[in-house]
Amino acid sequence: IAAPATTPPTTPTTTPTTPTENKKIISNNIRPAIHMDAMAFGMGCCCLQITFQAKDMDESRYMYDQLAVMAPIMMALTASTPVMKGRLADIDCRWGVISESVDCRTPTEQGSKENKDGQTKLVGNGQRRIQKSRYDSISTYIFQGPDVLPGMGNRVLNMYNDIPVPIDEESYQLLRDAGVDPALSQHIAHLFIRDPLVIFEGAVEEVDDDTQTEHFESIQSTNWQTVRWKPPPPRNSPNDPHIGWRTEFRSMEIQLTDFENAAFTIFTVLLTRVILSFDLNLYIPLSRVDANMQRAHSRDAARKGKFFFRRHMAPLEEGDDGYGVKYSSIFERVGNSNNGRNNNTVSTSNNNNNDVNPREEGDNVSEQRRNAPVANGSDEENSYEEMTIDEIMNGKGDYFPGLIPLVLAYLDF
Repeated sequence: IAAPATTPPTTPTTTPTTPTENKKIISNNIRPAIHMDAMAFGMGCCCLQITFQAKDMDESRYMYDQLAVMAPIMMALTASTPVMKGRLADIDCRWGVISESVDCRTPTEQGSKENKDGQTKLVGNGQRRIQKSRYDSISTYIFQGPDVLPGMGNRVLNMYNDIPVPIDEESYQLLRDAGVDPALSQHIAHLFIRDPLVIFEGAVEEVDDDTQTEHFESIQSTNWQTVRWKPPPPRNSPNDPHIGWRTEFRSMEIQLTDFENAAFTIFTVLLTRVILSFDLNLYIPLSRVDANMQRAHSRDAARKGKFFFRRHMAPLEEGDDGYGVKYSSIFERVGNSNNGRNNNTVSTSNNNNNDVNPREEGDNVSEQRRNAPVANGSDEENSYEEMTIDEIMNGKGDYFPGLIPLVLAYLDF
């Protein structure tokens, strides 16, 4: 494991050619790095994770997709890992170090080397190209959309799943034959491209796959992604608890105080309520989510970094212009929620910007927002832009309300 360091390495950069010679070889290209040689340097890190109960499978899958977009944003906002192995790092987050610490891909799977013979004991003979470590960001959105949203599944699969998703073909076909939709089948089959890291004695052939899910969980629990979709475990007796469909948010870093951890937890819970109540859409291409994950590692990314984020959050099923009544009413509630609040709350409208045209009488949508090139059905490249975390949280211009004002609107609603 090698994390970038802010100071030059403490090891000598010159090495004698032989014990008897005075000449030295100068190493000019040594990258300042913190070298860690044990899995515990990664998996020994702490974090703040939240698991949400959903009302049904569709809701849990929708929250999975939306929270995947928020994962790098919240990781940067909670960044608290500036020191590793006693040295100051040039990154602020733990994620990349953990990713390296459990990266068990073969050189062929990593794409660095070919092995024609393969390793027969590994799934796929250890030859399938796998782009990510088993501890990484998600590789596919999974929301298919209920029957009332025709075509939404294709939109998600075709427009936003724009990165490679290697799958285990046998697992995929098994799921499709059982009636599982393509989006979820792809997600599960993607998990099964890896071997389990841990299998307990007496829990292999002894497990009844018709009534127990240990074998699935041995794969699921060792695929550590920024978000985890968790189906209900089987109830083996009437006394077992009813555990439903869940979504686990996994990217946030642990804070020093209980107050800070509680604050981030409560904000995330409220944000999920806002997304579900206002039916918001945070989708951006997964390639941009991956770019955000890289940017979130940068020092002071919460204040200085910029992240790709959707310019409008109108529900996918609304009218052609993307600014239907429901979305207009959200802005109206946000504006009302800011009236009378203290100056610490950032308004969603920029009254000092002369370029912002005032709303016409009886019109709840400003001309600037109406003209923004972000309507549904338009070029997806124009539906998102780079924003600071301050803008994502508090709003930008007159077309993006900000997440915190939406939370306040939800609390007042």
